[in-house]
Formats: sequence, structure tokens, C-alpha cells
Amino acid sequence: MVKDLFERIQNNKGPLGKWASQAEGYFVFPKLEGELGPRMQFKGKNILNWSLNDYLGLANHPEVRKADTDAAIQYGAAYPMGARMMSGHTKYHEQLEEELAAFVMKESAYLLNFGYQGMVSTIDALVTKNDVIVYDVDAHACIIDGVRLHMGKRFTYRHNDVESMEKNLQRATKLATETGGGILFITEGVFGMRGQQGKLKEIVEMKKRYNFRLLVDDAHGFGTLGKTGAGAGEEQGVQDEIDVYFSTFAKSMANIGAFIAADKDIIDYLKYNLRSQMFAKALPMIQTIGSLKRLELLRESSEIKDKLWVNVNALQSGLREKGFNIGDTNTCITPVYLEGSIPEAMIMVNDLRENYGIFLSIVVYPVIPKGMILLRMIPTASHTIADIDETLTAFEAIREKLVNGTYKEIADRTTVDVS
Repeated sequence: MVKDLFERIQNNKGPLGKWASQAEGYFVFPKLEGELGPRMQFKGKNILNWSLNDYLGLANHPEVRKADTDAAIQYGAAYPMGARMMSGHTKYHEQLEEELAAFVMKESAYLLNFGYQGMVSTIDALVTKNDVIVYDVDAHACIIDGVRLHMGKRFTYRHNDVESMEKNLQRATKLATETGGGILFITEGVFGMRGQQGKLKEIVEMKKRYNFRLLVDDAHGFGTLGKTGAGAGEEQGVQDEIDVYFSTFAKSMANIGAFIAADKDIIDYLKYNLRSQMFAKALPMIQTIGSLKRLELLRESSEIKDKLWVNVNALQSGLREKGFNIGDTNTCITPVYLEGSIPEAMIMVNDLRENYGIFLSIVVYPVIPKGMILLRMIPTASHTIADIDETLTAFEAIREKLVNGTYKEIADRTTVDVS
């Protein structure tokens, strides 16, 4: 007997979906309103927002807003129509690709409509069933989903663990020798949850012993790391050794879109084999022209990145001085690790939002070990020292309530009101 396809969906909402009735609209799918920035509105209250990836504060930069507006007035939202290969190609797309390639120190670049689908499709295009993929176990979901499309073998290594990397490169080398294929090694420039840089320098060093190509997802490093902002590879002095460089516009560029950069022959191949772009509408002119302005500001306004790092250093040093565990982050991403249960975490976040006016992301098991709570903050160039001081004061107060059992007592006798 054939089952109803929807029976499984109706009976099993998934690991996150099963919490929808309790969490939706408050802990997940929250409605933040008002102009994007450190101060927004949440459920009718003003909040201090630490949960936007607008690292450089470009979303509301007057030159960016004008560029976006002018492009919308001149071209509308539809232009160009059709896929680039057939009818959606313009000189502005080419100009943006040339400038992006130069910025990240590569020969050539290719625009992608979205970061997620772009990474999935890039992995799919780079490998055949005879090739072997080696990737970090903590890789972003877009990498994991790209690897899932791979019809050949793949190996994961322990997160940022050089010994595990080498062990799996040895396994991949043996297998690729048998299949007649090659090896694609994938890591991230910055791991978005805990804020560690990928060990690019150590990975590049292994190229002397193993024959592989390196793909780096530098979504959080682009614009924030390196002398010029070219990312984690520049920061670690190995940008030239990254074979395929990927970044999204959704972080430092405060826009929609993404790009890949590599040697010209590799980009030429991907242009004609990247299915997510070949069969999709071209990136609209609003995003294309708007990104040209954003990239100009990245190149020419170093004070924006400097202001970002003033805030990052003030926040992270303040947390450390007050005894908070922020792990081994060496990027803008600022995680705060506390000990507590999921119910305690929910009460804590409710308290932060309702009584201290602070909004941030919360991460619990199974993303991190049981008994741990991760509060994840994204400082930006738009934040102020006053914002940081306010947050540090609030964090001391909530830690005290966690330690003295206040949150546990509330969690034991009530549920969080998210109405």
C-alpha cells in the first residue's frame, strides 16, 4: 500500500519545526521592525540589536541608499530579464566581476544570484563521481547540501583539526588514486557560529604533500579581515593559494547576491557549467549597481572597517574582563558561552528582550553540547561604545540570575509568554 506522502510531514515536523508552536514569532521568525540598525523595534519595544550581519553598516549608508534608489528608478526591479547566458548580460555585471576579482586578488570572478544556491552549485560543478571531497564537519549548511549532491566519496574531518585533516587527505589520496579522480578540500574562512577562522595557512602547507584544490567559503571574512578587507586568506597571508574563493553579499555588502573568484580558466568553465546560474534569471540591476557602490566604499573607506574593529575589540575585551567565556573567536563574531538548560536559555533570552531591551541570537543543543547556552552577537560599525556598555551591564545581570537559580526556578514553574 502506498502511503500518503504528507503523512510523514504531518506526524514529524522536523528537529526545529516541532518547537514551532512554542517558539515561532519570538525565538524563531521574529519580526524586527524599523530601519535596519543597532536600534530597532521588537513586539512594540525598542531593542538594541546584536543580530544583524551588516558588519560595515552599509545598509543605511547614504551613498549606498542613493545608488540603490537611482538604480531602481532607472531600471526597476525586473531588468535584466532572463538568464545571463541568453539575455540577461550587461556591462555592469562585467564591471562588478572585474572589480571583485581585483579586490580579492584573483584573475577572474563570476556573479551568483544567492550565496546558498551558488555554493551548492559550485561544488556540484567542480567535481565528478570519480573525485573525492574533504570538508570540515562544522561547515555551513550550503556546503553540506552541495556535498550531498556529490555522487562520489566524501570525508569529513574534525573541526579545524589539522591532524584529522591530514588523516582524511591520506584516505582521499588513496581513493582518488584508485578512481582516477582529484580531491576538493572545502573549508570556511570564518566559521559563523563560534567565530574561528579556518586554518587556511595550515591547509595550504599540506598542499606540499597532497595534491588537492582548495575551495574557501569566506562569507564572514570578506570585508572584515585582511589589510584591505579581502578576507581570511589575506589575513593569514595565503590568499594566492586559495583555488576557488567564494563570498556572499549578504554580510559586509548588505545586499543580495554572491560571487566566486579563481583563475580565468576555472571561472570560464564554471560560467558554462554552473546550473544555478545557467538556468536562473540574472542578478537584477538594483543589486548589481548597488554592489558596485558598496565595493567602492570597501576599497576607499578604510575607516569603516577600522570603526568595526574598534567596536569588536571593545565588546570582546569587555566580556573577557568581566569573566565571560567567548571561546577562541578571532573574528567579529562574538559568542558568549554559559551553562544552562534549554528552558533556562528561553527564560534568559525573554528577560534580555523584555527587561533589558537587548536582542541577539541564541544557540542550544543539538548545535552545541547539552547543558550549554551560546549567545551569539554580531558587532557592527554602526554600534557605539554606549551600546557595548549597556550590553555588558545587562550580561552581568543575567549571568547572576542564571548562576543563582532564578531562571531555573522560573523555568520549573512556568513557560515563557511569547504572545
